[in-house]
Amino acid sequence: MKPYSMRELDDQIYTPAKGKIPMESLRASDDASKAVQQTPHRVSLDSMLAKIVSEEIIHPTSIPHMTIAVLITENGFCLIGKAAPADPDNYSEELGIKFAKEDAIRQMWPLEAYLLRERLSL
Repeated sequence: MKPYSMRELDDQIYTPAKGKIPMESLRASDDASKAVQQTPHRVSLDSMLAKIVSEEIIHPTSIPHMTIAVLITENGFCLIGKAAPADPDNYSEELGIKFAKEDAIRQMWPLEAYLLRERLSL
């Protein structure tokens, strides 16, 4: 699978089978944070998505109902998200990709918050 830029994806996640699907839960979290924001200092979903330059989706042959998303940021840092249903019969490729990407993006939030806090403390 050829990596592509998530900058083009805006508020959606791409899946080969279904095209773009929304990232409702990530956008809802971001909107809730924005609603209580009192300073210009905040890690936003848009700022994080802008830093992701490529991705790879992996379906391990030993666990075909598992989806792994590998996201690479501008500085080369790798985020790995995963998703798998408890019952393999409930597997959906579309949801697996969506949940794995969301898992990887959620891992970025505390890293970006730490970086922002470092900048604010200088």
